[in-house]
Amino acid sequence: MPQGSGRTDAGVHALAQVASFTTESTIPPENFMKGLNANLPGEIRILGVEEAVADFHARHSAKAKTYRYRIYRAPICPPFLWKQVCHHPYPLDEAKMSEAAKAVVGQHDFTSFAAVDPDKARTESGEPVNNVRSIFLSAFRREGEELVYEVRGNGFLHHMVRNLVGTFLLVGKGTLAPEQIGEIMAARNRSANPGATAPASGLYLVNVEY
Repeated sequence: MPQGSGRTDAGVHALAQVASFTTESTIPPENFMKGLNANLPGEIRILGVEEAVADFHARHSAKAKTYRYRIYRAPICPPFLWKQVCHHPYPLDEAKMSEAAKAVVGQHDFTSFAAVDPDKARTESGEPVNNVRSIFLSAFRREGEELVYEVRGNGFLHHMVRNLVGTFLLVGKGTLAPEQIGEIMAARNRSANPGATAPASGLYLVNVEY
């Protein structure tokens, strides 16, 4: 069975998804790519296929991932973009959002930014799931009419990036102060975070490192 580098929610985009599978087939890798692209729906394209070492796993072998979130700031969102961005034309203090984004860099417990998944709260052995992750980059930048958030880390929890963006938007609106991000993180409880889960349409998986 193919194993992806991670799950993506409905509506989330993957520019660089990686999948691995085991096969006894003698078909050359380049022919796998041709055959898959001939049969997959147009929304999915295989950009490359290569033979990996026996113990390679698309998810478990990953060292870091980078996600990007696109917020379209102009009053009118072009019809060609509305499924590719989160449209937010309302006033935002982008400088404060940038300040808030820096607060999550480092190793932290991100339970306050994770989806509440009762079935995934414990491992198969009954131990609590470890929600500690290391974030290497967390920053906003302007690209024309878009405010782009980019985050790189060694792993991400379910809905983590979308919940980070939803919380940063509250900072931009003035509902939260940048320094409250640390307090929310320290609570280790999703109910302590008033930030909504940002729409899936703006989120992209852009890189997986091995």
